[in-house]
Amino acid sequence: MPHGHAHVPEELTEGSSTSPGERILELSAVALLSLTVLATAWSGYQASLWSGEQSQHYAQASATRIKSQQASTHAGQSRIDDLLYFNGWLDAHQAGNEGLAKIYQRRFRTAFVPAFEAWIAQHPFTNPDAVPGPLYMPQYHLADVTRANTLSGKADDLYQEGTDAKGHDDDYILSTVFFAAVLFFAGISLRVDWRRLRIAVLVFAAAMLLGGLLFVLTLPIA
Repeated sequence: MPHGHAHVPEELTEGSSTSPGERILELSAVALLSLTVLATAWSGYQASLWSGEQSQHYAQASATRIKSQQASTHAGQSRIDDLLYFNGWLDAHQAGNEGLAKIYQRRFRTAFVPAFEAWIAQHPFTNPDAVPGPLYMPQYHLADVTRANTLSGKADDLYQEGTDAKGHDDDYILSTVFFAAVLFFAGISLRVDWRRLRIAVLVFAAAMLLGGLLFVLTLPIA
């Protein structure tokens, strides 16, 4: 007498072959992949912002440095003018041509006059201890020298800020290396059949993700 056997179609048994533990591992892998993708996107976004900050600060430092050099050049030209007019006055005074000496004196820069008057007050023609000339007097100041030094310091600060931004950019890029490793291990865990090995891979991936996130949290935000 023939015996009848009821066979359940394979498509109806596929879903029941996965145990709850396996589903948890799969969901864990998917969660790791999702979090890692978000972390990678954030790090890439911050890296691009810091890269822009770097370029901007370097450009500003370069422009400021040019302005500093221009001010320094102008200061040098002003010093030469002061020296030429003073030498002309000195030659005319020594020659006894007071009319020509007054012409030179009227052409002195306004900022040069206090130093000249302070020098004259020392009676330089009779006082052997007098300062050699007005350009050596403490009253002699060139505004462009001060401006050049200020701009040079500002350029140094901007360059340092650009260097710091480059360091932050590099750090965020480095964090993506951690996240890339997490994506790799979380991905291959879905292909591993041995449960213990899959758990080990997922734990390792989670540890790398945690380390990467902690590293990113220490970095400044642009």
